Amino acid sequence: MIHRKFLLPLSLALGLSMLSACTTTKHAGLQHEEFGATGVFTRAFPGTEKSACEAARRALLSQGYVISEWKPSVLKGRRKYQPEADIHAEIEFNVVCVANSKGSNSTTVFANAVRDRYSLKKSNTSASIGVSALGSVSLPFGSTDDALVKVASETIPTGQFYEQFFELVDRYLDAVPYIQDMEEEKKTVGVTPAAPAATSASQPATSTPPPVESGKKSED
Repeated sequence: MIHRKFLLPLSLALGLSMLSACTTTKHAGLQHEEFGATGVFTRAFPGTEKSACEAARRALLSQGYVISEWKPSVLKGRRKYQPEADIHAEIEFNVVCVANSKGSNSTTVFANAVRDRYSLKKSNTSASIGVSALGSVSLPFGSTDDALVKVASETIPTGQFYEQFFELVDRYLDAVPYIQDMEEEKKTVGVTPAAPAATSASQPATSTPPPVESGKKSED
């Protein structure tokens, strides 16, 4: 038999544990709905918006992403994979490049990746035959249809995932200015300088005769 003096501490402990459990559950449910000061999804790079997004495009291409949208400051890529036999996953990577200030030579790259998960669902369809006395009768044999159904969709919050992406962007950013200079140089190759204007046929060229010294006769 439990003594009465132990009932109060026991009930207090149970109440505190239930309150802690409710607080933890509430915090876990709201942790994805709060704004934080961390820089998981952003990174600053030297250079222009165009060079930063070009480096991001090459970083995604090197990892097997298919570029679905490409603009000077906006980039989208997709990658599909199959982690399990009946599970299909797809990652959509979004990149936005914004100059830090007007005329500055630095750009902030914003990146986020959304992962969708699909599960293979099977549905059996039975065959029906008509019988004159009984009408339509459904038999258990038939065909099986497979379909992918979306079961989850979330933004990848892992800091290491984006850290690896930004490291690749930094690596490709070193080659972007060099390649852009090469492209500008190719545009100027083959351009011949403008020829000097030809003398008009209506104005024949004239030459000034040399002066004749005084006191000397010209030889025949």
